[in-house]
Amino acid sequence: MSRFSPAQVVERTGFSLDTLRYYERIGLLDGIARTPGGQRVFSDDDIAWLGILRCLRDTGMPIAQMQRYADLCRDDTTMAERLALLEEHDREVQRRIDELQAQRVHLAGKMDYYRSLDTRSATA
Repeated sequence: MSRFSPAQVVERTGFSLDTLRYYERIGLLDGIARTPGGQRVFSDDDIAWLGILRCLRDTGMPIAQMQRYADLCRDDTTMAERLALLEEHDREVQRRIDELQAQRVHLAGKMDYYRSLDTRSATA
């Protein structure tokens, strides 16, 4: 099993040291090992978990829901609840994608309008 320093974790995950400390303080990161000197040491499993947290964060899951998910993951009897939480989040992500696609169509129409004006002024 690999061991990673906080600096290596920052490089691998893109999370800042402050975010790692914050996630540990609020319970999103649990059981991080420490050296005899007190420095955090991360495992491959910790890196994988941070990848899940990155996905959840980047897709807009609120911290409270991320904490709920983390709590559920600590209990092997909560598979159905985890799935339900992720399905709910997936529906919200899809809703936001649909909204963004509609907004993109609106933007395309506006850009087409400005291009048509630019074409008219260039030929005048």
